[in-house]
This record gives sequence, structure tokens and C-alpha cells, in this order.
Amino acid sequence: MGFVGKFLAADLKSNGWEVTGTCTSTSRKKKLEEIGFHAHIFDANEPQHEVLDIMKFHSHLLISVPPVLVVGDPILQHKELLKERVKDGNLQWLGYLSSTSVYGESSGAWVDEEFPPRPTTESAKTRMAAEEGWLHLACDMGVTAQIFRLGGIYGPGRSAVDTILKQEPLSKGQKMRFSRYYTSRIHVADICQTLKASIQRPCAGKIYNVVDDDPAPREQVFKFATNLVEKKWPGHLTSNSSAEETETLIPQGASRGEKRVSNKRIKMELGVRLLYPTYESGLRSIIECMENPF
Repeated sequence: MGFVGKFLAADLKSNGWEVTGTCTSTSRKKKLEEIGFHAHIFDANEPQHEVLDIMKFHSHLLISVPPVLVVGDPILQHKELLKERVKDGNLQWLGYLSSTSVYGESSGAWVDEEFPPRPTTESAKTRMAAEEGWLHLACDMGVTAQIFRLGGIYGPGRSAVDTILKQEPLSKGQKMRFSRYYTSRIHVADICQTLKASIQRPCAGKIYNVVDDDPAPREQVFKFATNLVEKKWPGHLTSNSSAEETETLIPQGASRGEKRVSNKRIKMELGVRLLYPTYESGLRSIIECMENPF
């Protein structure tokens, strides 16, 4: 029950759902329980049977555990055990949160779900393998499974605005991502409405791109976020380090995996109307709800 899982759980719980999630530490479990969720510590390397048994009583399962290099999907290592524990349960719908990284390079062209995936990085290849693994397992279990290829996830507490407010140097990963001309992203609220729409309209084996309408360079997004912060709390930023660093630290010759990802399917087939179709609208909504951090 990470960033997306917790957001979805809160949404479903407010609509009468019984929601249970997993985490990896006692402190995280305590925090989740304090805000009203059922939480269980789960070790994907040594899955506890009693935790897997809980899934028998649930109708919908969302997988948000990322794959691990070399190992692959940590839960699919135990697919026979998983199949055995839930085969006589109530499971009807399974969703797997994947990434648009599986598409690889398209020289900036638009790609949709029919575009042949060409993952180039090892992490993207493990994502692709995990997608196939979950689809096959769901088929074996007679469960409707859907794959959701997410763009860069952002939302309250996790956005360019939050990074600007920290006024810390960019991480190596952030610097590398600044080399891209296009980055598809999606607000967590729009991920959740897409998942709920799929629950209402399940379609076995379907793949959905979950991105907004505006694949834009990170440098552009950070400059916009900086302007929002300076406008709301003028004079508090010591520097524009996050934006300024991009001019000198963009890796030369970096593999960009350039593509613009289409979201037409979630609109046409699931009836999704994005709450935040652009990064501008999403970031504005985040900063409008923030209290003064200074």
C-alpha cells in the first residue's frame, strides 16, 4: 500500500469498500492502521501463507510491487503457491501497475497500446516480463486481469513543487531524467479514477496507458513549479537550484527512450475524463492546498 495504493484505498474506503493492504515494515503498518486501514507486513521473498489466505476473501487485487533486477517480479516467484491459495476464493479482478518504459524508443512519435513494446533498459525488460507473468497467472486462475502502464506518478506530497520546496540538489536519477524531451506523467487522482473505471468495466487481458494529455520536458515542469512557489511565497527560495542544475548536468548522449504516450484508450473505452489533463493544472491544484512550509 504505497503512494498509489494508499490513495486508492482511501477513495474506495470512503465509498464503502473493505480494503486491506500490505507493507514491508512495522512502522509503516502502524501508520496505515492509524489512518484506518487493515495492513499486513508482507515479505515477497518468503510470503506468509496466512497473508495470502486473506486474499481469498477479497474480490479485487491490485499489484503495485515493482520488479527487481535479476529476480524479476518478487511475487511471481511464488506463482504456484499464490495460485493454490486463492483458487477457491472470491477474486474477480486483478490489476497490475506497470510503466510506459516498456515502449522504449520511438523517436518522439506518439505510441498507443498497439505499439510493439521494445524495452531497452533492464528495469523495463523486467516490467515487460512481469506484465506477461501476471496475465498468464490470471488466465490460469480464471481471473480478469488488466495492465496499467503508468507515466511518471505525481500528486500531493510527491511533485515538482515538493522537490522545489526541499531546496536540495537533484539526485542522479532526476538529473538523468532531465535529458528527455518528453516525459509522460499522471496525477495520482487520475490513476485512481482509471482503476475504478476498469473495475466497473473489466476486460480480460486489456492494457491501458495511464498518462495525461501533455508529455513535456521535466525542465519545463520544474520551471513552472518554481514560478508557482515564488508567486505564492515570494522571497523564500534561496536559489532555483533544481531548475538551474539541468542546464549543466544533462548527460551527453544519454539514452532518452523518447516517446509521447497516448491516453485515448482510457478515454474511449473506460470513459475517463482527466481531472488534471496537464501538469499545469495538476501542480496548481497541489500548491493551492498547501500550507506555508517556510
